[in-house]
Amino acid sequence: MLNKLSAEFFGTFWLVLGGCGSAVLAAAFPGVGIGLLGVSFAFGLTVLTMAYAVGGISGGHFNPAVSLGLAVAGRFDFKDLIPYWIAQVIGAIAAAAVLYLIASGKADFAGAKNFASNGYADLSPGGYGLTAALIAEVVFTAFFIIIILGATSSSVPAGFAPIAIGLGLTLIHLVSIPVTNTSVNPARSTGVALFAQTAALSQLWLFWVAPLVGAVIGAIIWKALLGKD
Repeated sequence: MLNKLSAEFFGTFWLVLGGCGSAVLAAAFPGVGIGLLGVSFAFGLTVLTMAYAVGGISGGHFNPAVSLGLAVAGRFDFKDLIPYWIAQVIGAIAAAAVLYLIASGKADFAGAKNFASNGYADLSPGGYGLTAALIAEVVFTAFFIIIILGATSSSVPAGFAPIAIGLGLTLIHLVSIPVTNTSVNPARSTGVALFAQTAALSQLWLFWVAPLVGAVIGAIIWKALLGKD
């Protein structure tokens, strides 16, 4: 179990450092910034790379919603859910702290500001309200779980699941960054919210509730309509 929790810690750490780091450090870099497209691919690549690196140890969840969805689908033991969540959240917070240390090393650093945090209404990149944010996070998390369950099922070729999952997360970001800055991962939201100089912490509840609800819905859909194993 210690090895599994360590893998979840490092996997979530890499997801937050790579994904949120791309948004904080590289998205708007003058002249050559990677923009929303680059940030979307960065999140997908973090999951793809760590799923190959440590997925064989822990299952490669790196996300409390994924752990819950897999448990509901019968692919993960409920008794391990809380330990996984703790490891994931600690990994996300540690990565956000490292990212803050890097970002604050810039000569003209003016504070963390939104720090790639998630939000709705005034904190939404596109000004989307609570209802839109709730729907987006539930629906996209549900489909993310369906992608994960499908890509890792016994009916598909082995070894390619991280590619499908990573590209699935990329697609989710491509669509939903303007709405909520894309969470679908409560640990990711928690880590950066602790450092953001906005009201991100007051809105953090949504980015736990919506992804967890979406994960359950996705797992139920898979089991009822699509699941073969």
